[in-house]
Amino acid sequence: MPRQSFADQTIIVTGGSMGIGLATAEEIARLGGSLCLIARHSGPLAQAQQRALAAAASPGQFVEVLACDVTDEKALAPLLDDFIARRGVPDRLINTVGSAYPQALDRLTLADFRKQMEVNYFGQLVPTLLLLPRWLAQGGGHVAFVSSVLGFMSLTGYAAYAPSKYALFGLAETLRHELKPRGVRVSILFPPDTDTPGFERENRTKPPETAKLSAAGKLMSPEAVARAFVTGLLADRFEILPGEARWIRLLARLSPGITRWYLDRELAKLVAD
Repeated sequence: MPRQSFADQTIIVTGGSMGIGLATAEEIARLGGSLCLIARHSGPLAQAQQRALAAAASPGQFVEVLACDVTDEKALAPLLDDFIARRGVPDRLINTVGSAYPQALDRLTLADFRKQMEVNYFGQLVPTLLLLPRWLAQGGGHVAFVSSVLGFMSLTGYAAYAPSKYALFGLAETLRHELKPRGVRVSILFPPDTDTPGFERENRTKPPETAKLSAAGKLMSPEAVARAFVTGLLADRFEILPGEARWIRLLARLSPGITRWYLDRELAKLVAD
């Protein structure tokens, strides 16, 4: 029977100072979990810490914060070692670090491609690699990644972003298969467009065609995505698909040709206009 809460569990949330990461942290706190939030900037982290503490279900819970760039393995490793020495090996790692830079292909540079991969892929891989030896030694743990609907289908404007999210899907698929016999569980979230500060920044560089295509979908709140995420984690689901992501995934998987035909048709209309 699936767990109903995170009571007596410690969860690390990277990218936990805003957006889906913060909303997920608040939901975990509401369900009894203790937290370590990791993000680059101490100011937003302090605010996130207070919000998570306010959501906590019991006075015994704790919320710690670590200010660090999670792509920097040398800086992150000693911080995690210190946290584990004080609090024990975390039960779960939830990787929500990521950013999107949509742009027309002829305006992208190789540096843009590298940066998207560094943040979106390595930003979730590095913490995972640091914690895996601990979980393998004790025979259990749970790592979750945040991909995107654009991690299994894509459209114009996302040439740098989508490959980094596809890479996370490939990583999660491999880890799920390899680690299951060793007691480590894996989940991956595929959120659709979500009303976060990151989405607001993303909209500033979207090519007009990209903006019009994405506007056809429904914008989810980070709280709604977080509830779906947490429900999936407690049920040990591998693929977690909030809102419209479920039917988009089904269509893209069962009828990829129809999906591409539809996107091509819509883009042709916009170009003609």
